[in-house]
Amino acid sequence: MNTQSRGPETHHVVPNPDGGWDVRRGGTERATGHFDTKRDAITRGREVSNNQGTELRIHNRDGKIRGSDSHGHDPRNIKG
Repeated sequence: MNTQSRGPETHHVVPNPDGGWDVRRGGTERATGHFDTKRDAITRGREVSNNQGTELRIHNRDGKIRGSDSHGHDPRNIKG
């Protein structure tokens, strides 16, 4: 499962093969955090990605991205 395709400007919440969920920085194999629940992993992933200005990609158990949060990369002047 290649969850780090965008490089270091992303963090990912991914399933751990041994159970639970990991938070990883894009482009790395080592988890920055391991959690028993997906909810806890998402909470920590949002904190980390917000602090570092990266995009958070949240994966399902099958590896597909189910959602993402961006922090600091949105344009300021959006009309509408």
